[in-house]
Amino acid sequence: MIAKSKKMQSPGQRFTHSKAIEDTHRMGHGNSRQDCSSGDSADGSKPSRIRRLGRRLRLHSRRSSASHSQTTKILKEEDFAGIALIRIISAEMKFKDKWLACITLGEQAFRTHVSDQTDKPTWNSEKKLLLEKHGAHLARISVFETNRLSRNNLIGYCEVDLLEFLSQDCSSDTEVFDLLDPSSASTIVGRISISCCIEDPVETEKTFVRRILSIVDCNEDGELSLDEFSDLIDAFGNKLAAEKKEEIFKQADRNGDGVVSLDELATLLAIQNEKEPIINCCPVCGEVLEVSDGLNNMIHMTLCFDEGTGNQVMTGGFLTDKEASSGWMFKLSEWAHFSTFDIGLRSGSSASHILVYDRRKKRLVEEIIDRKIVLSMRAIYQSKFGLGLMDNGAKEILRSLSEKQGKKMDSAESAKEIPNFIEFFKDQINMDEVKYPLEQFKTFNEFFIRELKPGARPIAFVERDDIAVCAADCRLMAFNSVADSIRCWIKGRKFSIQGLLNEMCSREFVNGALVIFRLAPQDYHRFHFPVSGTIEKFLELPGCLYTVNPIAVNSKYCNVFTENKRVVSIISTEHFGKVAFVAIGATMVGSINFSKKEGDYVRKGDEFGYFSFGGSTVICVFEKDSIRIDEDLLENSGRSLETLVSVGMQLGVSVKKQDNVKLPNLRNLSL
Repeated sequence: MIAKSKKMQSPGQRFTHSKAIEDTHRMGHGNSRQDCSSGDSADGSKPSRIRRLGRRLRLHSRRSSASHSQTTKILKEEDFAGIALIRIISAEMKFKDKWLACITLGEQAFRTHVSDQTDKPTWNSEKKLLLEKHGAHLARISVFETNRLSRNNLIGYCEVDLLEFLSQDCSSDTEVFDLLDPSSASTIVGRISISCCIEDPVETEKTFVRRILSIVDCNEDGELSLDEFSDLIDAFGNKLAAEKKEEIFKQADRNGDGVVSLDELATLLAIQNEKEPIINCCPVCGEVLEVSDGLNNMIHMTLCFDEGTGNQVMTGGFLTDKEASSGWMFKLSEWAHFSTFDIGLRSGSSASHILVYDRRKKRLVEEIIDRKIVLSMRAIYQSKFGLGLMDNGAKEILRSLSEKQGKKMDSAESAKEIPNFIEFFKDQINMDEVKYPLEQFKTFNEFFIRELKPGARPIAFVERDDIAVCAADCRLMAFNSVADSIRCWIKGRKFSIQGLLNEMCSREFVNGALVIFRLAPQDYHRFHFPVSGTIEKFLELPGCLYTVNPIAVNSKYCNVFTENKRVVSIISTEHFGKVAFVAIGATMVGSINFSKKEGDYVRKGDEFGYFSFGGSTVICVFEKDSIRIDEDLLENSGRSLETLVSVGMQLGVSVKKQDNVKLPNLRNLSL
């Protein structure tokens, strides 16, 4: 929560609203005077400048608006924390290069321009961001060297809690942050200067009015004539107001000099907003505005106007910093539809980049995966040709390959691969959490099944057995029913709870909730109990070793979860009834190992076992009407978006009715 307000130092500067980003972020905004003085229309009358501006801003860029536009969210007044202006000023690096910086907040990413060849890049690039008290407020600043064709190399990053930064009681809005090495958070690779201030509400209103006035003020005298004022009313999309232009103009012209000044226009909009708002649609993006929702309208239009003073403004329209930092080879492949960044099911070009939502940091991140592997998986799992290969012996090849790779990763020679593995996943493996030093791992598999330091994964509400927790460090999908999972995620034609659990399936599981924990190779590969209870039994089911990557799970040509090798266990609990815990092997997974046995009583968060080298998955099936899964997990899953979670994070709360058995009153008993 913000403890104080800071007045924005440069109110007349250039900003972009998130919903208009897709249509504007790569289009140069020409001088509005040129637009005003450009040629006449076909009938000899001068076209409306505001209409032409709107048409220009609404032109589609190379991305469709559907791929990057965020779901419109109505913000409540109690959740509004302010509109922040963040500026990335400069950095000090340890070597010379051409640098760019990116900022990521929530599901938005922005980038600066590329600096000159230097070890002290200067950008002075800024962006205006909406802050919510309970929304994303941990911004990540990433610095990339730009000497690569296809992608730029991440050198350092820092994370800034904007709400905390803004609440500091200091005389300066500027602060210097250490840039951390992605491979090791304890190593500093540079420093970066950032300023951030929150806009005063009064200044917001003045800035908004200046934007409006500047668009229709053709002669730039700071005042609106009746013709200019009429253009403005037309752009607001209010038909009733358009019929009463002269009447409204006279109301605005309080001193009767025949023109409307900045102050008079601000007064008019403030008064009309209280009585009968005259703004029905945004003049820039054309979005229809809710007349009764003054707060969200103010936020929308404040961020949407992009006719600024020409200062450096960060380029937007990106989902992650990796996308924002991509080189021209990636842009070419995206233009040719060979690859794309998108949220949702993995098919076609959208399978090239896997985006997940980081629950703790409340932002999108891209899962790191070798591009050659992506292409091979698309060829195998998303085509009839690939399905034919599976039917003609490829399943056995995968099994043989996994066995050979498992043996290789158990050899002493495999330890040489550990540094390369860490470097490849340098932004997604935190070595500071690992229990033992790197030199203690004698084989690659020893490192792969590494343990973490005590306390590295705190368990939510550890004393409450009616609260379930996440079973693994993973990408999670959660559904209230199998039908929801099939609609949003699992596209195999034969998926069912009966097929997944085999003879362990009971009637209560058939319509129960389903939670999928997908472990990628870079993850901590030990899995834990999501609930407290007693292990009733195990059932090992032989099968294939398909990959559990979303490219395969989203494919209609194979049935990953019901055909792969897996072990089903049943946990009997007090608060959730019976819970089915399914450990599923995958390509390169040599074995599934358990540290508990039948009859053991376990507590949630206890270690249950581990997977050897490769990606793998755990699925938990709950009895019908036994758990209320956390809303944020269900919401992301409904968007076909995996949520990045850690062991011990809250998963859901028991809603199963407890048996209330009354004890007899011993005083009333007689023999």
